[in-house]
Amino acid sequence: MSAAAASHVRVRAQAKINLRLRVLAQETSGYHQLETLFLRLDLADEITVRRVQGPGALHVSGTVAEIGPPDHNLAWRAAQAYRAACGMSDDVEITLIKHIPIGGGLGGGSADAGAVLRAMDALTGGALGERATLALAATLGADVPFLTLGQPYALAWGRGERLLPLAPLDSMPCLLMVPPFAVSTSAAFGWVAEDRAGTMVAADTAVLVPGELSDWNHLLPFIGNDFEIVVAARHPAIGALVAAGHDAGGRLSMLTGSGSTVFAIGDSLGQPAALPPGTQTVMTRTASHVEPVHRIH
Repeated sequence: MSAAAASHVRVRAQAKINLRLRVLAQETSGYHQLETLFLRLDLADEITVRRVQGPGALHVSGTVAEIGPPDHNLAWRAAQAYRAACGMSDDVEITLIKHIPIGGGLGGGSADAGAVLRAMDALTGGALGERATLALAATLGADVPFLTLGQPYALAWGRGERLLPLAPLDSMPCLLMVPPFAVSTSAAFGWVAEDRAGTMVAADTAVLVPGELSDWNHLLPFIGNDFEIVVAARHPAIGALVAAGHDAGGRLSMLTGSGSTVFAIGDSLGQPAALPPGTQTVMTRTASHVEPVHRIH
């Protein structure tokens, strides 16, 4: 049975990091298959979504530069895709307060889209439901299905649409180091292809046991990011940030996504003694749960 519909809801769109990211075979379409461990953070954008009978609207504020027209915003596109999929006649007004740094591999836009999809399902009393909403999320981007899922930690394959939720990891302090430049995802994939040209990709013989992936001590040998070496070769600041994360007390320090954010995780993190000029730091925690959608009325 569907839940009762709402008219106004609030949800936090939590950022993500990738604890493991393997770039696998390239399809004839040009897309690469991936294997990744997604983990949500406490750091989040704040979103409210309200049903309106007139024209919809998008309002964005917070730590954000020019966002362009609504049709370019992934949160707005997610809302309109949901409306089309379920035949919803009302439009929506979305208020988005940004806290997640943009363009740094933290999934900010995808997190907003996933949160809006969950909000839309609450507004309609579950018109699509989780399975159909996740299928819709897969059409919006590789990170969006995980960031629509109601689980904080998952192993994903393919283009992010194949998900295996895992038992949550214990929450840990997490230091984000965001340099004053972004890394284009398409450029990062191009660098991987360029560096691998004419060579065989080394086989990864690691056996991922789901139960062990939910324990930090067992997980550490499987952590790594195929993008890190190619991005650091073009942006030396990345290597400096990885070193700074270890110096700050990180049990692990690495690039997330295709960049450019480097994160460090440790029991007793401090601020790094030295960072490349212009680097922004954010102290947060890894998440042990996904924040629910809250009804306003």
